[in-house]
Amino acid sequence: MHAAIALGAPDRRAPKRVLPGFKVTLGFTLFYLSVIVLIPLSALVFKTFTLTWEQFVAAVSSPRVVASYQLTFGASFLAALVNAVAGLLVAWVLVRYSFPGKKIIDALVDLPFALPTAVAGISLTALLASNGWVGSVLEPYGINLAFNRNGVVIALIFIGLPFVVRTVQPVLEDAEKELEEAAASLGATRWQTFRYVIFPAIGPALLTGFAMAFARAIGEYGSVIFIAGNMPMVSEITPLIIIGKLEQYDYAGATAVAVVMMGFSFAMLLVINALQSWQRKRAGA
Repeated sequence: MHAAIALGAPDRRAPKRVLPGFKVTLGFTLFYLSVIVLIPLSALVFKTFTLTWEQFVAAVSSPRVVASYQLTFGASFLAALVNAVAGLLVAWVLVRYSFPGKKIIDALVDLPFALPTAVAGISLTALLASNGWVGSVLEPYGINLAFNRNGVVIALIFIGLPFVVRTVQPVLEDAEKELEEAAASLGATRWQTFRYVIFPAIGPALLTGFAMAFARAIGEYGSVIFIAGNMPMVSEITPLIIIGKLEQYDYAGATAVAVVMMGFSFAMLLVINALQSWQRKRAGA
C-alpha cells in the first residue's frame, strides 16, 4: 500500500474535498451572512417600519432629499461614464504597451482602494480650491472645481476609476491578438477592428466595470464632503442627508432614506451579477 502511494497511485482513503461537506459549508455560509449582512440590514428595515406610510413618503420625498438624489445619482452616472472611457484607455495602455515606469503606474491605479477616502477628499480640495495648485490657475477664467457639483463629480471619478481598469484589464490580456491581425490583413481600419473585433469581446467587462463604479459612487461619503461644499439643494449628497438626520436624532427618517439607497444599491448588484454572468457565457461560447 505504501509503495503504491509512493509510486503515485491514488489513495482511495484520501478525502475527495479539502473543505467539509455541503451541509457544513452551507450552514457556515448562511450563518456568516446572517450575522454580517442580513441582521444589520433587517434592523434597518424594521426601524423604518416604525413610520407610517405617509411619514415614510414624506421623509424620502422632501425637496431637500430629492435634490440630494438628483445630485448623487446624476454625479455618480456621469463619473461612471468618464471612468468607462478613461478606464478603458488606461487598461489598454497597461496591457498593450511596455514603457519605463509601467509597474508604478499599474500600482497607482489601486491607490484609491488603499487610500482613506477622507484623505482623498482633503487632497482633492487642497489641489482644486481657489488657493490650490490647479484651482488658482483656473479661477481667473471663471472655472471653479471645488465646493460645488463639479467637485462631487471629480471625487467620484477618483474613487471609481480602479473598478473599470481592473475589470477590463484581464479581459484585454486574454483577448486573441490574432483576430486583430486577421482583421487588419483583410483591410479593416483601426476603428473597424476596435468596433467589430475588440469591443464585442470587452463590452461585457466594460459594462460590468461601469456598473461597479456607478454603485460605488452612489454610496461614497468621505471623499465628497470635503470638496462638495455641502450646500442644501445645491451640492448636498444623500449620504450626508442620512448623517444629518442621525445627528438630529431622527433615526427613523435616516433609516427611511437609507432603505431607498439600499434598494438602489441592491438593484445595481443584480445588474452587476447579470453582466458578469453574461460575460462568462460569452467567454465560454
